[in-house]
Amino acid sequence: MTGTSPPADVRRIGVAVPELLLTGAHHMCPGCGEPLAVRGFLEAIQALGVARRTIAVAGIGCYTSFSMTTDVDLVQALHGRAPSVATGIKRVRPDALVYTLQGDGDMVNEGLQEVLHTAARGERITCILLNNGVFGETGGHMTATTVPGQRTKNTLEGRDPTVHGHPILIGDLIARLDGAAYVARGSVHTPGAVARTTRMFRRAFETQLSGSGFSFVEVVTMCPTGWFVPTLDGPTYLHDTLGAVHVMGELKVDGRVRSTEELRAENARAEADAARRLAAGGLDEVP
Repeated sequence: MTGTSPPADVRRIGVAVPELLLTGAHHMCPGCGEPLAVRGFLEAIQALGVARRTIAVAGIGCYTSFSMTTDVDLVQALHGRAPSVATGIKRVRPDALVYTLQGDGDMVNEGLQEVLHTAARGERITCILLNNGVFGETGGHMTATTVPGQRTKNTLEGRDPTVHGHPILIGDLIARLDGAAYVARGSVHTPGAVARTTRMFRRAFETQLSGSGFSFVEVVTMCPTGWFVPTLDGPTYLHDTLGAVHVMGELKVDGRVRSTEELRAENARAEADAARRLAAGGLDEVP
């Protein structure tokens, strides 16, 4: 947002709303990052040209409302059961691109066994996790991914690992399963992160279409309402709080497994390198 109108010669050069998104309007709270994630995977599906043979399975959460605004066939699952429903669909329709859309409460609390067993079997589906560290639909309660110190409706003083346990890094668990072929963790708190996450979606779908095995993309996303922070502070809060624990990067590619700690070290080196290049006169390109 700027304080002045665009120059007279400015023109639109691209479609503002992805083809598979029926409307840019949504029912999410102001500052929610989930619409950005939805646009990302819809753009990836469209780019691959498989929209007419794509089937989604939605879990239970705020994001369920996107079933009314996305132009793909969709099945609703019980809380946590989306990977099992998607498994059945894929076995009946092996030609289809099948993905689940779930939140951290749905997947990591209610349905942890579902996604782990699905990955272990190497089911040729893609599971997408929208991770904001809270049960957003019920008002911001702690989930299994809530990070230490994070305030929720039932951890008003912040999550204390000695009382509430440690957060589950679901991507690390899945990456170590032999049936998992591609595992990544993205984010939507900056334009660069959105672009990088969209590439992760495409690679996950390509993995499924090639028959290589299970693929998984976790997206760390904003929920300022559930975090009790001002809307405009959402991206910064994500970076400083959830992003410090659920670190962005590819956890498994072509059989190589990397831990969150390795991703953290890689990202720190990349940030330091970018700072040096900026100080020296600028960046030729942004990865």
